[in-house]
Amino acid sequence: MAFLRLTGEFDNPLKAMDAMLQGPADLLFLDIQMPKMNGLDLMKSIPEPPMVIFTTAWPQYAVEGFELNAVDYLVKPFSFERFCKAVMKARRLKEAVQPPAGRDGTIQEPAYFFIKSDGKLLRILYDDILFAEALQNYVAIHTATGRHITYLPFYTLEQYLPGNRFIRTHKSFIIAMGKVESIEGNEIRIGSQRIPISRAERERVMEKLLHNRLPRR
Repeated sequence: MAFLRLTGEFDNPLKAMDAMLQGPADLLFLDIQMPKMNGLDLMKSIPEPPMVIFTTAWPQYAVEGFELNAVDYLVKPFSFERFCKAVMKARRLKEAVQPPAGRDGTIQEPAYFFIKSDGKLLRILYDDILFAEALQNYVAIHTATGRHITYLPFYTLEQYLPGNRFIRTHKSFIIAMGKVESIEGNEIRIGSQRIPISRAERERVMEKLLHNRLPRR
C-alpha cells in the first residue's frame, strides 16, 4: 500500500515507547504478549498514543483493546485482505480529522471530528460544542444536541480543538469561547451550566475572553 511507510519496528516495547515519545507515528501495529510489558499496557502508557491496530494470537483481549479505542484487532493468522481492511479503516479515521484543502490548495479549518461513543463513530461539529469535561479516563462533550461520552485522554481532545475557538478554563474543563454568556467571579455561564475557572488559568482565560471587549469612554 503506497500510503503506508514503515518508520520503525521493535522487538522490545520499551524501545517502541521511546520511539513514540520522540516522534509519534500515525499508526502502530501492536502485539499483546511481549517481553517486559504487554501491548495493552504499552498503549496505556504512551501519553499521546497514535491509532493502534492489534495483531495478536490472543483473541480474549479484543474487548479490552477496543475499549482503549483501538482501530482494529487482527487475530493471527489473518489474511492480507483482512489486513487491508483494517488499514483502510485507519486511513478513513485519519482523513476524517484532517483539515480539508480548499480550491487554492490552502488548508481550511475542519468543521468536525469523530469520536467513538456507544459503539459507533459519532461526528461532532465544532459549532455545536458548548464545553467538554474530563471524567477520569473519559471525556464528556456537551453539545447543542446532548452529552456524548467517549474513552479519550483529555489532552488529546484539547489538541483537536482549534485554539482560536476553545480554551481550557480548568484542568477538567474546556469551553467554546463563542458560547460564553457571562463571567461571574470564578465561573463562566454557558446556558444553564456553570464552568469553573481555576486560579492557574484565570489570567490567560480572561485575557482571551475579554479580547473583544469594547473600550471605556
